[in-house]
Amino acid sequence: MTEDSKKESEKRGAKPKIPTVEQISAGGAAFRHTGNEYEIAIVAVRPSGRWQLPKGIIDDGETPEQAAVREVREEAGIETEIVELIEKIEYWYYGNHRGERVRFHKFVYFYLMKFASGNVADHDHEVSEARWAKTNEAITMLEFKSEKAVVEKAQILLEKINSQSEI
Repeated sequence: MTEDSKKESEKRGAKPKIPTVEQISAGGAAFRHTGNEYEIAIVAVRPSGRWQLPKGIIDDGETPEQAAVREVREEAGIETEIVELIEKIEYWYYGNHRGERVRFHKFVYFYLMKFASGNVADHDHEVSEARWAKTNEAITMLEFKSEKAVVEKAQILLEKINSQSEI
């Protein structure tokens, strides 16, 4: 669209089209078994301090599984093993990309991930705090409805797996 046609379109009341950028991320509901219950690793991100599951953008050449393990290690400070895919969520939001206002079409692969080693205190600079929370506490603390649903599904999977054999 030329500058003249943009101006003409704006005069007629038409809004300029906002470009869409697709973004694909991966992360997980990393769990550990304590006593007779499970805990999930959650993180508070900077600068908002909102609680969420660890996740991040998939790097070039990386699989969603590799990205999930890397992001959980970076953001929650722990090493994990993937058990299975919980779900792939999809949503839209507006933001800035390379200095331009865009609409993001976001996909996030969330995996059920078993704690192997590490300490949540060893998180990276993007995170203000990482902690273990009982599954019900994590659901209450998480900011996003979609992530609450991921933990609820993780809880069901853990109960199912636990009834078949001890994790």
